[in-house]
Amino acid sequence: MLFNMVKRFAIMAIAVPLAAAGARKLSDTLEAKRGPSRGSRALRQGADFLGGLRGNQKKKRRFAW
Repeated sequence: MLFNMVKRFAIMAIAVPLAAAGARKLSDTLEAKRGPSRGSRALRQGADFLGGLRGNQKKKRRFAW
């Protein structure tokens, strides 16, 4: 049971940020080479989603209309 908790912590603390950084870097490289595309936008949105899993999400406004 303790091993599962350590494994889950390691995934969230190490693997998720590395995956997000890699997706963002790949997106930047593709956009620099070929311009914006659906694939590079999807990579960037995926990196934003993974960043949100860790709590690095931008603060939302309370009354956003």
